[in-house]
Amino acid sequence: MRKVAIVGTGIAKYGYRAEATLAEIAYEAIKEALDEARIGSEDIDSFIVGNVGSWSSEPLPAVLIGEYAGLVPKNGIRVEAACATGLAATRTAYNMIASGEADIVLVIGVEKMNESTTPQVVELIGRAGNYFWEFQNFGMTFPGYYAMYATLYIKRFGVKEEDLCEVAVKNHYYGSMNPKAHFQNRITVEQCMSSRYIAWPLKLYDSSPITDGAAALILASEDVARRITDSPIWIRGWGYANGTSNLSKRRDYIGLEATRVAAEMLYRRIGVDPKNPAKYFDVANLHDAFTIAELMALSDMGFVEKGEEHIVVREKQTYIGGLIPVNLDGGLKAKGHPIGATGVGMVVELTRQLQQRVEKGRQAPIKRGWALAHNVGGTGHYVFTLALSVDKP
Repeated sequence: MRKVAIVGTGIAKYGYRAEATLAEIAYEAIKEALDEARIGSEDIDSFIVGNVGSWSSEPLPAVLIGEYAGLVPKNGIRVEAACATGLAATRTAYNMIASGEADIVLVIGVEKMNESTTPQVVELIGRAGNYFWEFQNFGMTFPGYYAMYATLYIKRFGVKEEDLCEVAVKNHYYGSMNPKAHFQNRITVEQCMSSRYIAWPLKLYDSSPITDGAAALILASEDVARRITDSPIWIRGWGYANGTSNLSKRRDYIGLEATRVAAEMLYRRIGVDPKNPAKYFDVANLHDAFTIAELMALSDMGFVEKGEEHIVVREKQTYIGGLIPVNLDGGLKAKGHPIGATGVGMVVELTRQLQQRVEKGRQAPIKRGWALAHNVGGTGHYVFTLALSVDKP
C-alpha cells in the first residue's frame, strides 16, 4: 500500500447559504484546495463527493459538481454514510491512491440543508436510525436519541446541564475566531441554560445547527505529494466500525461501542497506547452534533475514564493548554454541521492546525505533529477515526 498525503485544502463559508447553489458552494471549497496545491482540475485523476442530500434538490450531486468544476469526463462517485459521510468519502479517496488506482484524488463534502424547512430536516434526520421501529412507532427525533444518552449520564454520573453547556461555551469561543464558522458569537453558560429545550436535557445551545457548506481535500501519492508541496500532511491510519441500526439492541447508553472499536483499531494500527492517547495527539476534532456527544467521545476515544468527562470539561482541559485541545474550529456546534461536509471539514482544520496556519487564538501548540479526527454517522451507526501527522508514517 502506498503512502498518502494531503496536499491541498479548501472550505466554503458554513451557514445559511441561500445566495449560492450546491455546485457554487462546492466550487468555493474546490477552488481554494486547487489554488493551495497549485494545480488545476486537469491534474485530478478522480473525485469523490460526500453528500447525503435528501433535503436538497439535486439527486445526482457528483454529476452536477463534476460538470461545474470542470472535472468531466474524469471518474466521480458519490459516497454516503450519514453524518460520517465526510470521512467515508476521504477514506474512499485514500484507498484509491494507496492501492495504486490513482495518484491525485479530490474529495468534496457538500450539503445544502436549508433548501428544506426545519421540520422537514428534523424528520429526515430522525429517520437515520431504524425507521419502522423507532421513528414510525415511537416518533424518535435525532435530538431525542442523544437526549437518552444525556439523561443516563445525568442519572449515573452526576453530570449537570451546566456541564453540557460548558462544551457549547468552549466551541462557540473557538468558533468566534473562525471566519468560516456558521456561528461566530461567544456565549455564556447562563445563555445556554436559558435557551429553550429541544429534547430534555438538551437545549438549543446544546445542539448543532442546520447548515449549508462544503469542504475539499486533495490527496496524493507520496511521489506526487513531494512534487506539489514541501509541507504535506500524511494520513497515518484509519479505524472504523458500525453500530446496530436499532438502539434497543445496544449494550449500553453511556457511549458508542462503534467509537470504542474504531478508536482501538486506529490506535493498534499506528502504535498508540489506548490507555493514554492524549500524549500522542496535539489536537483533536471530535464529533459533537450535541454537547453530550463530545462528552461521550472523550471517554470512548480513551482520553478520560468513563464518567469523568464532565470533570475534565469543568476544568477546561479541552481548551488549548489542557489535556487535549478539542474542536478548535468551533466543532459541529458552532462551526456547523453540513452533514456531507462535516468530516472533510474536520480534516481541513486538522491539516491546517498541523501546518500551524489557522487564525490567531485558536492555533494549538504543535509538538508531536499528530492530530485526530472522529466522525460519527447517525447515533453511532457509522464511525470513522483518522490520524494525521507531519512526519511520514
